[in-house]
Amino acid sequence: MQWLDGLIQGVLLGGLYAQYALGMALMFGVMRIVNITHGDLMVLLALVGISLAGSFALGPISVLLVVVPLGAALGWLLQRGILNRVVGADPLPSLIATFGLSVALQNLMLQIWKADTRSLPGGGIEQASFQLGPIFVGVLPVIVLVTATVLTGGLDSLLRHTRFGRALRASSADVEAAALTGINPRAIYAGATAIAVGILGFAAVFQSLRATVAPADGPFQLIYAFEAVIIGGMGSIWGAFLGAMVLGISQSIGFRIDPGFGILAGHLVFLAVLAIRPQGILGRE
Repeated sequence: MQWLDGLIQGVLLGGLYAQYALGMALMFGVMRIVNITHGDLMVLLALVGISLAGSFALGPISVLLVVVPLGAALGWLLQRGILNRVVGADPLPSLIATFGLSVALQNLMLQIWKADTRSLPGGGIEQASFQLGPIFVGVLPVIVLVTATVLTGGLDSLLRHTRFGRALRASSADVEAAALTGINPRAIYAGATAIAVGILGFAAVFQSLRATVAPADGPFQLIYAFEAVIIGGMGSIWGAFLGAMVLGISQSIGFRIDPGFGILAGHLVFLAVLAIRPQGILGRE
């Protein structure tokens, strides 16, 4: 029964990882932009949300309504102010630029919030659970999973069935050819990055409800997002969701084998996928 519980808890954990990975799937998987600040932006939004909740007595939903638009605005500014100047066929300039910005953000957050861990009060929802036979399932993780599923379906539909999505895919395939057809790649990329960081607003709220956040946590979230995207397959939104599920399940099962083995188990599964199927589960040859 502990293995069934591990499977269920792993799927629920994967819902949180999926919210980390969706923005990365859009930027890294589709746009081919390496954004090292991905995890730091999530932590920044979480800390801003926690501070707003403490200062103005806001609930989780109110915080969510603030940090998601804030994340979208930060993403638009990031792309317009920095990434559009360095984006190109070579991913190295964007990697260097966002690495420097990541270091700056971490130090800024340390100056403002110090190194203490913080969490967002949820009014009891973070402890609420219901019983499925002998297994107890948390209400908040289920909400996280449902939200991640809706976000994944919405983002996939946006890319497949809208003019914006077709313009983004065309721009990522060939910027010059897309520009010749009347597309403004810089504006399209700015909108896509706004969506990617806006989705991090959901992850920021749910992460700060489920656990704690600190200014130095960004690199850990970045690793999980990268691993989920690569496990699922570059360029596939549902692949990133599936990769997040695989990562969450492997960690959950690993924790039940040995409490110190959980995180390592996820990394080992990631390496195994790279060795057996480098293009990812849903990736194309």
